[in-house]
Amino acid sequence: MHSFVPDPASTTDLRRALGQFGTGVALITAQTPQGPLGMTANSFSSVSLDPPLVLWSAARASKRHDSFTQGVAFCIHVLSAQQMDVAKHFARQGHDFSPYPWETGPNGAPTLHGCLATFHCDTYAVHAAGDHSIILGQITSAAIQPEESDGLLFKRGSFGRFTPDD
Repeated sequence: MHSFVPDPASTTDLRRALGQFGTGVALITAQTPQGPLGMTANSFSSVSLDPPLVLWSAARASKRHDSFTQGVAFCIHVLSAQQMDVAKHFARQGHDFSPYPWETGPNGAPTLHGCLATFHCDTYAVHAAGDHSIILGQITSAAIQPEESDGLLFKRGSFGRFTPDD
Protein backbone atom coordinates (compact mmCIF):
# COMPACT_ATOMS: atom_id res chain seq x y z
CA MET A 1 0.00 0.00 0.00
CA HIS A 2 1.40 3.40 -1.02
CA SER A 3 0.64 6.05 1.63
CA PHE A 4 0.84 9.79 1.00
CA VAL A 5 -0.32 13.10 2.36
CA PRO A 6 -2.62 14.93 -0.09
CA ASP A 7 -0.86 18.11 -1.19
CA PRO A 8 -0.10 19.84 -4.51
CA ALA A 9 2.85 17.50 -5.12
CA SER A 10 0.68 14.36 -4.78
CA THR A 11 -2.26 15.32 -7.03
CA THR A 12 -1.65 12.37 -9.35
CA ASP A 13 -1.64 9.92 -6.44
CA LEU A 14 -4.84 11.43 -5.06
CA ARG A 15 -6.59 11.18 -8.45
CA ARG A 16 -5.51 7.53 -8.73
CA ALA A 17 -6.74 6.76 -5.21
CA LEU A 18 -10.10 8.47 -5.83
CA GLY A 19 -10.38 6.65 -9.15
CA GLN A 20 -10.58 3.33 -7.28
CA PHE A 21 -14.19 4.21 -6.48
CA GLY A 22 -16.41 3.48 -9.48
CA THR A 23 -19.26 5.89 -10.13
CA GLY A 24 -22.17 6.28 -12.46
CA VAL A 25 -22.03 8.81 -15.28
CA ALA A 26 -24.55 11.61 -15.65
CA LEU A 27 -25.14 14.42 -18.10
CA ILE A 28 -26.29 17.70 -16.57
CA THR A 29 -28.12 20.13 -18.86
CA ALA A 30 -29.51 23.63 -18.48
CA GLN A 31 -31.03 26.30 -20.68
CA THR A 32 -28.87 29.43 -20.65
CA PRO A 33 -29.19 32.83 -22.36
CA GLN A 34 -26.67 31.46 -24.91
CA GLY A 35 -28.75 28.32 -25.55
CA PRO A 36 -28.69 24.75 -24.24
CA LEU A 37 -25.65 23.71 -22.23
CA GLY A 38 -24.44 20.27 -21.11
CA MET A 39 -21.71 18.89 -18.86
CA THR A 40 -20.72 15.29 -18.10
CA ALA A 41 -20.33 14.54 -14.39
CA ASN A 42 -19.62 11.52 -12.22
CA SER A 43 -20.30 13.39 -8.97
CA PHE A 44 -24.10 12.87 -8.97
CA SER A 45 -25.59 11.61 -5.70
CA SER A 46 -28.92 11.46 -3.92
CA VAL A 47 -29.17 13.55 -0.75
CA SER A 48 -32.72 13.40 0.62
CA LEU A 49 -36.11 11.85 -0.13
CA ASP A 50 -38.06 14.48 1.81
CA PRO A 51 -37.63 16.95 0.29
CA PRO A 52 -36.32 15.18 -2.82
CA LEU A 53 -32.76 16.53 -3.15
CA VAL A 54 -29.77 15.51 -5.27
CA LEU A 55 -26.31 16.99 -5.76
CA TRP A 56 -23.53 17.16 -8.26
CA SER A 57 -20.25 19.07 -8.40
CA ALA A 58 -18.85 21.37 -11.08
CA ALA A 59 -15.17 22.31 -11.33
CA ARG A 60 -14.70 26.03 -10.73
CA ALA A 61 -12.10 26.11 -13.54
CA SER A 62 -14.69 24.91 -16.08
CA LYS A 63 -15.94 27.46 -18.61
CA ARG A 64 -19.43 26.05 -17.94
CA HIS A 65 -19.25 26.43 -14.14
CA ASP A 66 -20.89 29.85 -13.84
CA SER A 67 -23.80 28.97 -16.13
CA PHE A 68 -24.71 26.03 -13.90
CA THR A 69 -24.08 27.67 -10.53
CA GLN A 70 -26.02 30.80 -11.46
CA GLY A 71 -28.90 28.98 -13.16
CA VAL A 72 -32.31 28.39 -11.61
CA ALA A 73 -32.96 24.90 -13.03
CA PHE A 74 -31.19 21.91 -14.56
CA CYS A 75 -31.76 18.31 -15.60
CA ILE A 76 -29.66 15.32 -14.57
CA HIS A 77 -29.59 12.42 -17.05
CA VAL A 78 -28.40 9.00 -15.88
CA LEU A 79 -26.58 7.62 -18.92
CA SER A 80 -26.82 4.05 -20.19
CA ALA A 81 -23.81 1.95 -21.18
CA GLN A 82 -24.78 2.62 -24.82
CA GLN A 83 -24.35 6.40 -24.31
CA MET A 84 -20.57 6.57 -23.91
CA ASP A 85 -20.46 8.87 -26.98
CA VAL A 86 -22.80 11.31 -25.18
CA ALA A 87 -20.58 11.32 -22.08
CA LYS A 88 -17.42 11.92 -24.09
CA HIS A 89 -19.06 14.60 -26.27
CA PHE A 90 -20.28 16.70 -23.34
CA ALA A 91 -17.05 16.16 -21.40
CA ARG A 92 -15.24 18.00 -24.23
CA GLN A 93 -17.75 20.76 -24.96
CA GLY A 94 -21.23 21.75 -23.89
CA HIS A 95 -23.03 23.74 -26.58
CA ASP A 96 -23.44 21.34 -29.52
CA PHE A 97 -26.60 19.30 -29.01
CA SER A 98 -27.07 18.59 -32.73
CA PRO A 99 -25.96 14.91 -32.64
CA TYR A 100 -28.54 13.99 -30.00
CA PRO A 101 -32.34 14.21 -30.04
CA TRP A 102 -33.70 16.32 -27.20
CA GLU A 103 -36.71 18.33 -26.12
CA THR A 104 -37.38 21.04 -23.60
CA GLY A 105 -38.21 19.54 -20.20
CA PRO A 106 -40.79 20.73 -17.68
CA ASN A 107 -38.32 23.16 -16.06
CA GLY A 108 -36.94 24.43 -19.38
CA ALA A 109 -33.74 22.34 -19.34
CA PRO A 110 -32.84 20.27 -22.41
CA THR A 111 -33.88 16.63 -21.98
CA LEU A 112 -32.06 14.01 -24.06
CA HIS A 113 -33.82 10.89 -25.26
CA GLY A 114 -32.81 7.36 -24.29
CA CYS A 115 -31.38 7.97 -20.82
CA LEU A 116 -32.00 5.53 -17.96
CA ALA A 117 -33.50 8.24 -15.75
CA THR A 118 -33.94 12.01 -15.72
CA PHE A 119 -34.32 14.36 -12.78
CA HIS A 120 -35.56 17.89 -13.47
CA CYS A 121 -34.43 20.09 -10.62
CA ASP A 122 -34.75 23.61 -9.35
CA THR A 123 -31.48 24.88 -7.92
CA TYR A 124 -31.82 24.51 -4.14
CA ALA A 125 -28.37 25.73 -3.01
CA VAL A 126 -24.81 26.14 -4.26
CA HIS A 127 -21.84 25.71 -1.94
CA ALA A 128 -18.20 26.53 -2.64
CA ALA A 129 -16.04 23.48 -1.94
CA GLY A 130 -12.36 23.84 -2.77
CA ASP A 131 -11.83 23.79 -6.52
CA HIS A 132 -15.46 22.74 -7.14
CA SER A 133 -18.96 23.97 -6.36
CA ILE A 134 -21.55 21.60 -4.93
CA ILE A 135 -24.89 22.19 -6.63
CA LEU A 136 -27.97 20.93 -4.78
CA GLY A 137 -31.16 20.48 -6.72
CA GLN A 138 -34.73 19.87 -5.61
CA ILE A 139 -36.34 17.34 -7.92
CA THR A 140 -39.58 18.70 -9.40
CA SER A 141 -40.08 15.96 -12.03
CA ALA A 142 -38.44 12.60 -12.71
CA ALA A 143 -38.68 9.83 -15.29
CA ILE A 144 -37.27 6.32 -15.58
CA GLN A 145 -36.90 3.97 -18.56
CA PRO A 146 -39.36 1.08 -18.21
CA GLU A 147 -36.87 -1.56 -19.43
CA GLU A 148 -33.76 -2.56 -17.53
CA SER A 149 -30.44 -1.53 -19.06
CA ASP A 150 -26.86 -1.24 -17.87
CA GLY A 151 -25.73 2.14 -16.64
CA LEU A 152 -22.53 3.77 -17.85
CA LEU A 153 -19.83 3.63 -15.18
CA PHE A 154 -16.52 5.45 -14.70
CA LYS A 155 -13.54 4.00 -12.83
CA ARG A 156 -9.77 4.56 -13.05
CA GLY A 157 -10.22 7.08 -15.86
CA SER A 158 -12.21 4.70 -18.08
CA PHE A 159 -15.85 4.14 -19.00
CA GLY A 160 -17.43 0.69 -18.70
CA ARG A 161 -20.31 -1.31 -17.31
CA PHE A 162 -21.01 -3.39 -14.23
CA THR A 163 -20.77 -7.17 -14.51
CA PRO A 164 -22.42 -8.85 -11.53
CA ASP A 165 -20.98 -11.93 -9.87
CA ASP A 166 -23.69 -14.59 -9.96
